[in-house]
Amino acid sequence: MPTLSPWRIRDFRTLFSASALSVLGMNVSYVAVPLLALLALDASAGQVGLLAALGTLAFLVIGLPAGAWVDRLAHRKVLVVAALCRGTLLVSVPLAWWLDVLTFGQLCAVVLLDGVCTVFFDVTAQSTLPRVVGPDSLVPANAALVSLQAAGSITGRGAGGGLVQFLSAPVALACAAVGYLIAGFRLMRLKSTDDEPVRKAGPEPVTSLRTQIAEGLRHVLGDAELRALALTGTLSNLGGVMINTMLPVLFARELHLSAGLLGVYWAIGGVGIFLGAWCARPLAARFGFGRCLALVNLCVAPVGLLVPLIDRGAGLWVASGAWLLFTLTTGLGNVLGVSLRQRLTPAPLLGRMNATFRFMLMGAMAVAGALSGLIGEYVSLRAALWSGAVCLCLSGLPLILSPVRHRRALPGDTGPVREHLNQSAQTPR
Repeated sequence: MPTLSPWRIRDFRTLFSASALSVLGMNVSYVAVPLLALLALDASAGQVGLLAALGTLAFLVIGLPAGAWVDRLAHRKVLVVAALCRGTLLVSVPLAWWLDVLTFGQLCAVVLLDGVCTVFFDVTAQSTLPRVVGPDSLVPANAALVSLQAAGSITGRGAGGGLVQFLSAPVALACAAVGYLIAGFRLMRLKSTDDEPVRKAGPEPVTSLRTQIAEGLRHVLGDAELRALALTGTLSNLGGVMINTMLPVLFARELHLSAGLLGVYWAIGGVGIFLGAWCARPLAARFGFGRCLALVNLCVAPVGLLVPLIDRGAGLWVASGAWLLFTLTTGLGNVLGVSLRQRLTPAPLLGRMNATFRFMLMGAMAVAGALSGLIGEYVSLRAALWSGAVCLCLSGLPLILSPVRHRRALPGDTGPVREHLNQSAQTPR
């Protein structure tokens, strides 16, 4: 089957543009929400940790059944409703602030419900992509989306910090809400999802939700490669969120650095993700899929121990450089790891596979946010940072110790990564 550039597929362009708006809104709110809590509501370190935990708690509570539901539902409708709900929820915060009735409780509720919408949006988007572009275009399509996420981290978090510093956190959240709403209307144009869930050929047996969830868990945890990818992502998210949850508190109350500088620091992580996505295909073509993932993690993950050295002087640059290098592994894994797990999974299980990964990866973020808040509140901010750094350092071990390190090609490919991996011009830089 000839390789088709994903950019020639109308629905991929639609999904990409809507994702761009959603990613921008998500990254602006990533900066604005904790700073709004700190600056407008005088939140404590523990409360900032609570907000971080609530943002991803939904992945622990409904992450697994969401995969089974997505496999039963029309994908386009799920994407549209989730995006519109995220925009509506977020716009309520600046409105309440303008009316002088905003409370920490409302902020918590908005963050929690936004997390529920994010569960359905993320699981559905990853399950829709293989149907939109086909198996031969998965790698360049994933590379494009990861590049988009990286660019969104750079521009969105940088813009979020600037909007908070020069306008206000509520104005920044209003801008994020507009991005979500436009994305929802844009997604109404999707066609190739057929607005029908993926179904197996032949009569469909009646299967309980519990059985479907168990099938997804067995598929991921029973496969050595998928299990290693999930464990590496879990440790990486655990460490990264433990650090990032306390950074707004550290910048605002200990280092006395501006919101704009915090946005720039987080944007540097987006540069790392972008570089990782940019290097993924040529590195995979040279070393093979699994060997590339394992080698990069082995060499780069230990630099996470430099991140807690962050300070006002040289420590800020050391920590920024370490964060840049570590997020490079994230970009690489998001292209190669996501492509690998999509190709290892049959179509009827895609929703449950993605939900299982999201349950583990995003659930780790919920745990990390709460744990970081507790350590920051009752021990110290630096202790929370060092705890996260240890997790970052260990994150590459599951891949290095698994069969992933021996994989040269994607399932069904005849060469290391087939011809389309060399067509780097198809992916935006």
